[in-house]
Amino acid sequence: MTVYVLGALNVDLVTRVPHHPAPGETILGRSDGRFAGGKGGNQAMAARRAGAEVVMVGCVGDDELGWAYISRLQDAGIDADQVDATTAGPTGTALITVSDDGENSIIVIPGANESASVPAGFVSGEVLLASLEVPLSVVAETARAAHEAGVRVVLNLAPYADLPADVIALADPVIVNETEAAQLTDAGLRPASVVTTLGSQGATWTRGSGEVAREPGIAVRRVVDSTGAGDAFCGALAAALAGGLGDADALREANAAGAQAVSWQGAQPDGAI
Repeated sequence: MTVYVLGALNVDLVTRVPHHPAPGETILGRSDGRFAGGKGGNQAMAARRAGAEVVMVGCVGDDELGWAYISRLQDAGIDADQVDATTAGPTGTALITVSDDGENSIIVIPGANESASVPAGFVSGEVLLASLEVPLSVVAETARAAHEAGVRVVLNLAPYADLPADVIALADPVIVNETEAAQLTDAGLRPASVVTTLGSQGATWTRGSGEVAREPGIAVRRVVDSTGAGDAFCGALAAALAGGLGDADALREANAAGAQAVSWQGAQPDGAI
């Protein structure tokens, strides 16, 4: 089955720092390169690595970086026909600092991602994976159209925003980290199920008030860069669901992918662009 991925396509500019600066502090860093990123691109690549057929839906600028990103997607075997490169805006960028312990801090400049539009042509039985670095109205409209067509909707509420209650209700699952989970609860929004990522402690899957699956953390010998680990988790989860796996097995596959993702530089393996 196919995974449709709706989300941002960014180019990440990465700087290594000894520690993240406190307010008002200036520190020296070193450039670590330029990498393909954005939640949409990261998740699409992860779903493809996990064996799914993937259609990427997004928007890049009509510039060198945008066309390089489209070529990268195509080289990975991802259908990029619904990636729009006609917008007047530049390809999105993200400014990322990575500390010596592998933790990251990210500022996203959306650029062309703000022009993303609703994909065409869903087929019943497919999976839609969407994140929130593109306009929320597009995410909501796409989720409704996918659900109406019999497509399983998976929403990664990152960066967190309050989507309409009816959109949240049709997602199975909503994927959040611990902070986003608290925000979802505070907003009184109720999805069919929730997958909560717990960093080094693993992940859980709940339906209603009951936990249906839990995966413990996986020991990692050396954390190189945590950028994109959550996206690797999301992409692998969507691929597993598209492949017909149940909750527990899909969670296991996703947890393993997220742990593996901290072992390479950048949000995607071999991601220099």
